[in-house]
Amino acid sequence: MTSGLPGCRVKPGMTAPHQIPLWRQLQAVAKVLQAILGGASGTAAIGAVDASLRPGVQALSFTVLRTLGQAQALRRLLAPRPPAPPLDALLCSALALLSQGDEAAYDAFTLVNQTVEAAKKSPKLKAQAAFVNACLRRFLREQAALLAQVAQDPVARWNHPGWWLAQMQAEWPTQWQGILAANNAQAPMVLRVNTRRISVADYFKRLTAAGLLAEPLGPVGVVLQEATAVQHIPGFAEGLVSVQDSAAQWAAPLLLTGLRGQAPLQVLDACAAPGGKTAHLLEYADVSVTALDIDAQRCQRIHDNLQRLGLSARVLAADAADLPSWWQGQSYDAILLDAPCSGSGVVRRHPDIRWLRRPTDAAQLARQQARLLGVLWPLVKPGGRLLYCTCSVFQAEGQGQVKAFLDNNSNAALLPSPGHLLPGQAVQWPGLVDNPTREHDGFYYALLEKLAA
Repeated sequence: MTSGLPGCRVKPGMTAPHQIPLWRQLQAVAKVLQAILGGASGTAAIGAVDASLRPGVQALSFTVLRTLGQAQALRRLLAPRPPAPPLDALLCSALALLSQGDEAAYDAFTLVNQTVEAAKKSPKLKAQAAFVNACLRRFLREQAALLAQVAQDPVARWNHPGWWLAQMQAEWPTQWQGILAANNAQAPMVLRVNTRRISVADYFKRLTAAGLLAEPLGPVGVVLQEATAVQHIPGFAEGLVSVQDSAAQWAAPLLLTGLRGQAPLQVLDACAAPGGKTAHLLEYADVSVTALDIDAQRCQRIHDNLQRLGLSARVLAADAADLPSWWQGQSYDAILLDAPCSGSGVVRRHPDIRWLRRPTDAAQLARQQARLLGVLWPLVKPGGRLLYCTCSVFQAEGQGQVKAFLDNNSNAALLPSPGHLLPGQAVQWPGLVDNPTREHDGFYYALLEKLAA
């Protein structure tokens, strides 16, 4: 990233496509942070940013959100009396970026000067520009001591809310540190090769020809060494690959491998948008898929993804739990229930989630998940399967949910399943003994089989 202003220096090796003043980006980052702290999702807050600013603002905002706990602790030391939300957001954004050390895109004095400029050019903050300057320059003078002081605060050290830390320590006593460290890392870009159109080996040749470095990940996955805009990914527009985290690539093979029934198997993808798993089901086997999502706009994304890949499914905008609104009496060989959840497993891709969630959210979502399980289970044929999954590391949304379901459904059996895939923990793809990976989001999978009466 570069500011486009004299004296605004980008560190060697740090570049960006836009010559946009850094102070403008910092104003936008502060607005994004204020919106998130006010309850808006990061996607919505960043989506509201002017398109010309958005790429740089998203990158800076993600950095701020990944170190927000530390930044807020530093702000409390530098300004014990809480500032008004716009000023607080600007100060915390600047402190988060200043504390990146060798990873910072801009040198410290540039960041300070441009943060002060952002305050001066804001009608609401220009009277506070001198205060901003004083706080940030004090941070530069006392940086080592201030960082050492806030390091004693667990929220500042791990950059997750206190209740989240306590829950991770209670539920994952030996793995919690690795989970949180993985959450604070930048997620890689992972592709899923459409093996109906091209082999993984041949797709690697396409990447090599394009000068892109990558490694295999799972049976059909490819992890790029550097993230690339989708329009520059070889074969993306042709439908040869899709962007999908490796943990999400477990769903189709888990649900369909070894499943017997009259071809084509009838499959329901109950919470399908944006359609990544729907497409993988169709790529993986000759199946007939009904894809549901409660949001009509998100259903359009399913259509768009399927059209790009040359695939087709019956797509319905409906609430899966409201059977009269969509169900026509048929039963299914297989149901994929990627249930609404806290998203606690995808924090590295959506760093706003940790600051938006509340301690009661997982329990509330667990009730919704239980309702969906209860409504959809009768739709599974005897001998058929339901794959329950969430992108969560909270046990109430994973093993706790499935234990309660099994306790109340004598016609359900739990087949061999991965259970919780924890961020930062090595997992082994079935049949690929030499290919363990830590490059995956947090997920939970339970494969349930309906017993014959």
